[in-house]
Amino acid sequence: MIDLPWKVFSKTGSIEAYLLMKQMEETNRSAHQKNNVEEMKTTLTNNRQ
Repeated sequence: MIDLPWKVFSKTGSIEAYLLMKQMEETNRSAHQKNNVEEMKTTLTNNRQ
């Protein structure tokens, strides 16, 4: 999905497309970090039992 804004940016030079791509990357990164934290919490909880 991030490829689309990059393709638009590379063909048009649209700053808005570039900024959209960066925003999508950050959103994706944040979601992965939240998932990793939740997995660690689950693992720690399960290991304590």
